[in-house]
Amino acid sequence: MKALIALWARLPVLVRAVVTGILVAAAGTMPWALLVAANLRYLPALPWAVPPAALYLWLFWRFVSGRGGPRAGAATRRALCRANSLSPDAWALSLLAGVLGLATVVLLQRVMVRLVILPQQQQDAAAARASLATLALWVVMGSVVAGVVEETAFRGYMQGAIERRHGPMIAILVTGSLFGLAHFGHPEVGLVLLPYYLAVATVYGALAHLTNSIFPSMLLHAGGNMLGALALFGQGRSEWQASSRPVPLVWESGADVAFWLTVGSLLLVGAAAVAAYSALARLRASVG
Repeated sequence: MKALIALWARLPVLVRAVVTGILVAAAGTMPWALLVAANLRYLPALPWAVPPAALYLWLFWRFVSGRGGPRAGAATRRALCRANSLSPDAWALSLLAGVLGLATVVLLQRVMVRLVILPQQQQDAAAARASLATLALWVVMGSVVAGVVEETAFRGYMQGAIERRHGPMIAILVTGSLFGLAHFGHPEVGLVLLPYYLAVATVYGALAHLTNSIFPSMLLHAGGNMLGALALFGQGRSEWQASSRPVPLVWESGADVAFWLTVGSLLLVGAAAVAAYSALARLRASVG
């Protein structure tokens, strides 16, 4: 055991951070995936998977945040998790910056959908066997699991360690790339969507870096997943799509007024997002 610990300590920080983050993400998400699969097979009319998933998520959070579990290593887990409280001013600026950042990503996708063909996410046919109440509770629980687990794993355990060794730009690039690759398990997700996930990871990663807390990105991540699921089930539209119906590429139809209005909106909202992140950085500098 001592030899393994010594070997682990000799590994580069980047490798240790990536491996740790992946393990944390797997430990947090796999139980929920298994519970949903079992719920689909047995009594899909009842959302019985939600209570045990909520209990597991609570226990998971207490352990990874150093608030529960064995005392040995609790302080290290707490620091790696970055579950740090924020002042009201930091909360307000973080949410403003995050919302503007996500709005920028949405507008970027509205431009991208006119430039390249993006895949359409397919609804799970097996989910049709579940009741409306079951689907609704699955959406809520799945969004909370994604927000808590993925932010803890990627923006906490993984990004924080890489930041301290290589700086925020490399940390966000590495974390964002792995965040995108982690979604490649969905059949419709491929390399064409990697810029989308990198953009989303930049929004969340910059918040975590500037606040040293995963709470703002956790809240925005969970809320964004809920809205994305509602758009998919309600409108048949993927979270990265501007419309549930195919739209002509500018190479085929030309750059019309709608396209240039979208480009203009992207520039304006993007500038506002940069200003909000800059204000958050100044707030961080003012409080040391």
